[in-house]
Amino acid sequence: MAGLVQTKNPLVLNLSRHDSLSAEEERILEGVVDRIDSFRAGDDIVLEDSRPSESCLMLSGFSARYHILHDGKRQLTALHLTGDFLDLHSLLLKVMDHGVTALTDCQIARVPHDRLRKITEEQPHLTRLLWLSTVIDAAIHRAWIVAMGRRSAVGQMAHLLCEVFLRLEAVELTDGYSFDFSVTQGEVADMLGRSTVHVNRALQFLRQKEILRWRGPKVTIEDWDRLQAIADFDPTYLSLRKEAR
Repeated sequence: MAGLVQTKNPLVLNLSRHDSLSAEEERILEGVVDRIDSFRAGDDIVLEDSRPSESCLMLSGFSARYHILHDGKRQLTALHLTGDFLDLHSLLLKVMDHGVTALTDCQIARVPHDRLRKITEEQPHLTRLLWLSTVIDAAIHRAWIVAMGRRSAVGQMAHLLCEVFLRLEAVELTDGYSFDFSVTQGEVADMLGRSTVHVNRALQFLRQKEILRWRGPKVTIEDWDRLQAIADFDPTYLSLRKEAR
């Protein structure tokens, strides 16, 4: 699994799964990146209250949006993986109301806002696809809110793993029903708004029922249908169908 990588430009791969891209559109997307930066797990990629002049595109690894409360407690509010924009919304919002942290070692491509503005002014189809990516972000936020407010710890865990699997599959980073998910139980707890004890118990339940295995970074879903049933999972919110936009 450590050698499993996607070979296509992540932004092209991400947008083309929603609609077909022309050769010219692919050429434009290949040219938007200014530079590539590397981050270690735990590094801040985007700081709260910053005023970015560029947006960040994940090339590899996992990162998360977060808020830290006055008492030091942290809530992870979104998970990002290869092909995701971390802060496309900063093109319009100007000031970041949250931070983005690297959960694993990451590579990030920097896309200057002036190049994104040029796309929005000259490429209506690409603009719709970029807009769609922010719409999907919002849909994922809603799904997380529902999970946090109404699902059991086991249901939350199952829902998260269903989502991560399908999102990684969409960018060609799965091997059958196996994938790398190099995050800690503490980080999962911060995603679910649960304690590490609840997270551990939920994982033990799923293991004991032979629904999944999680050893080191590698997760293997052994019973996809049962995992979806426990999660009451409906993938509609991920907009995985490829269709004209």
